[in-house]
Amino acid sequence: MFEFQYPYFLLLIVAVLLLPFILGDLRRQGSIRFSNTQLAGRLGAIKRSPSGRWLSLLRTLALTLLIVAVARPRLGHGETEIEASGIDIVLAVDISGSMEAMDFKIKDKRHNRLEVVKTVIEEFIDKRKADRIALVAFAGEPYLVSPLTLNHDWLVKNLDRLEIGIIDDTGTAIGSALIMSVNRLRELQAKSKVVVLLTDGVNNSGSIQPITAAEAAAALQIKIYTIAAGTNGKVPFPVKDLMGRTRYQQRITEVDEATLKEIARITGGTFFRATDTEELQGIYDQIDELEKTEVKLKSFTYNTELFIWPLFAGLFSLILEFLLAQTRLKRLP
Repeated sequence: MFEFQYPYFLLLIVAVLLLPFILGDLRRQGSIRFSNTQLAGRLGAIKRSPSGRWLSLLRTLALTLLIVAVARPRLGHGETEIEASGIDIVLAVDISGSMEAMDFKIKDKRHNRLEVVKTVIEEFIDKRKADRIALVAFAGEPYLVSPLTLNHDWLVKNLDRLEIGIIDDTGTAIGSALIMSVNRLRELQAKSKVVVLLTDGVNNSGSIQPITAAEAAAALQIKIYTIAAGTNGKVPFPVKDLMGRTRYQQRITEVDEATLKEIARITGGTFFRATDTEELQGIYDQIDELEKTEVKLKSFTYNTELFIWPLFAGLFSLILEFLLAQTRLKRLP
């Protein structure tokens, strides 16, 4: 934020700008008498040298700059330090092949499940500025995308990189993903430890059962919110034909709601069902309300002084005016 420490000094600039006009009126008052008016007429016809005008402008500029320097222009910098809120969150996101189903829309345009989930999660992250958040992706196996961090810009960049097929896509390892999420939280002394699990499938991969993982989370006082995304039954999937054009093919998808409900019950969390974008957005909004953050902010302000620039410029203009008055633009008395 730009400001002047002593702005009232700027009023002097008005006086500096008016000074040439005041002096000009005084100088126009006659002080010499002529016996012959023709002589005075010939003197008035002589062109005036522009030297006085240039020197006057330089002097006015110099005084104006010096007044600006005295008013102390400065640039204020504000910083806000966020103290830890005591809430740590792990977002566990399914990126298995079924997340390619095109049964969600954004602004009436069809998108696959993962694209919509990434958009909604990004908004959720933006609201939780004071929370440490980690990101775990899973398909046939879990993958730590980001450890717990307050650097949410970096977290969102890693979220944007999530694509279907970047890890083993031979199934959906819900239990293994939960254990990885719990391990990120178990040794932390946070006020609240939360896992938000989103999946559209059935646990059919990995060596850990989801209920076993939920019991481990409950023992460590980690709450798990579960979200079942997408509709059961036939949903459209994009496929390429021989000409390279995108077609939609109906496939059957199924989500294990019973297991997700049990995971939430065991850990004291909540189960949610999302069959469209609006419901999914509403779910993350509800979780945001359920896990309220106490934000503690420390504000710091420091200033960068700028008066040195108009000061040097004003002094330079004064020196230049003096040198020109004594040399190139020197005037006879």
